[in-house]
Amino acid sequence: AGMAARVSVLPSPRCLFDEPVQIRVAALQPQQAVTLRASLLDESGELFQAQALYRAGSSGELDLSRSPALGGSYLGVEPMGLFWALQSKTPYKRLAKRNVLTPFYVDLEVYEGHGEMSHLLGKCTNERWFLGEGVKRISVREGRLKATLFLPPGPGPFPGLIDLYGSGGGLVEYRASLLASRGFVTLALAYMSFEDIPAMPEILELSYFEEAVNFLRKQQQVKDTGIGVLGLSKGGDLALSMATFLPGIKAAVSISGSNFNSFIPLKGDGFTIPVHPYNLGRVKISDESGPVDFSDVLDDHTDPATWNCRIPVERSLAKFLFLSGLDDRNWKSDLYCRDAVQRLQQHGREVEFYSYSGAGHLLEPPYLPLCKVSIHRVLGMLVHWGGQWREHAKAQEDAWRRIQAFFWQHL
Repeated sequence: AGMAARVSVLPSPRCLFDEPVQIRVAALQPQQAVTLRASLLDESGELFQAQALYRAGSSGELDLSRSPALGGSYLGVEPMGLFWALQSKTPYKRLAKRNVLTPFYVDLEVYEGHGEMSHLLGKCTNERWFLGEGVKRISVREGRLKATLFLPPGPGPFPGLIDLYGSGGGLVEYRASLLASRGFVTLALAYMSFEDIPAMPEILELSYFEEAVNFLRKQQQVKDTGIGVLGLSKGGDLALSMATFLPGIKAAVSISGSNFNSFIPLKGDGFTIPVHPYNLGRVKISDESGPVDFSDVLDDHTDPATWNCRIPVERSLAKFLFLSGLDDRNWKSDLYCRDAVQRLQQHGREVEFYSYSGAGHLLEPPYLPLCKVSIHRVLGMLVHWGGQWREHAKAQEDAWRRIQAFFWQHL
């Protein structure tokens, strides 16, 4: 009541998290200077905010898909800027969804002027969901498996995917739930630092991942044309290993991954791939409590002494998609991708590869804001991930489209 302006989120105030929306403000004065602010409270009570300065058009309207931001968290025409520019009030927090059964609520407010935000003119809330209408979430504790299965509505059959996050461990569900909302049966799989799985297992067994593949293949809604796997960071090299050593993997996506086995030995049937050598003495630390730069820790991947740690992807019959950010500060994922791509091409294999300038290590589903530095849950240290805000946001949108198109094409 008594608010001067109307803020609307189109086509609907309720949407999936990976959907772009149009933000409009009506009933302002012609050319009126206003500040727009987005606020999101995550599940741990952490506040994330972004704000931008705008000027209304001659009819007192503002449309973020056409009006440029004149200052604030970003500049220029950025229809989704208020979302991808969200930053935590406490430094070094990463926005992630723990419970996919509830949405994130983003409050959008319009304040008068470009100075202090004392006079609120209008507001509305955008409800952003990670689980589409009718998608089922099923907890899986079968055999050794610690996973969550997401089933799209309807009998299918749907393409089946296994989704792996990185060495931070845990059971991460929000990417899998979004992919299920887009028509894939998706199994989010934990493999370290979860329930009784240790934070740093002494060895990872390929047979564990094979159990996941077999579990997914026997679901009646899953197409029997083969399984896809996607992994981020450590999950990227596991995806390559699965596509190389396990039957039934038809397509694999590595996001910010490596072409060698990293950090934990991988035990297969009658062989073990050792860990790519690294030296923590090469960690760069700016000050006692500050973030740690791990980008030089690994030995040179072109040194033949490290080649027994490589994953022989050229033996795989799967299709591959590699995605990497050129500003990855965690490790040299772009170089490692190029190495794998080169070997696949030399063996006449089909491979897609995209690298993004200004993108960091944590390439996430779109509109999750860039996290440059956060605590690594297993190492317990602040780690540099890299990335520039706008470029990283654009990379996430593009990568998300490519991942889905790739799996639809090959599965």
